Amino acid sequence: MIVAIGTKNPAKVHAVQDTLIRERLTIVSVKVDSGVSAQPFSEEETLEGARTRAKLALTITKADLSFGLEGGVQETKSGLLLCNWGVLVHADGGEWIASGAKFPLPLQVAEKLREGEELGDVMARITGDEHTRKKEGAIGIYTADWVSRKELFSHIVKLLYGQYVSTRNSLQH
Repeated sequence: MIVAIGTKNPAKVHAVQDTLIRERLTIVSVKVDSGVSAQPFSEEETLEGARTRAKLALTITKADLSFGLEGGVQETKSGLLLCNWGVLVHADGGEWIASGAKFPLPLQVAEKLREGEELGDVMARITGDEHTRKKEGAIGIYTADWVSRKELFSHIVKLLYGQYVSTRNSLQH
């Protein structure tokens, strides 16, 4: 079975590859546009970005399954929270969604995002590493590497693929 990933971001690609390593799958990644802001600013926009990535990757690659993973932020009474969403689509039209852990960003980071900056750019400036978004991400930095960006997306991949397998298994019974 061919599985596509709608991104070339190493943290997201490795989350899918490493999580599904025991499955008999051919995994291909393809660069696609999310169709949303560079910095999604709500759960709905972040979910829509993931859905668009999954659907475009499926169309481009003609895969059987396709993952779309998207990170964003959402305003809450507790502050600006990091949020992450994933969508898995099947060539037959099936779709599964899942979100990941959320946590508040530091006030100085939240202020920069509210001013229109992108989280990856803010984190690159803070860390002095322009590739932070492709590695540990904000979650790795603000959890002292207890949770990496890849781990966060890996959890979403497990939720998505588990729903897919469960659905397929129930259809066979």
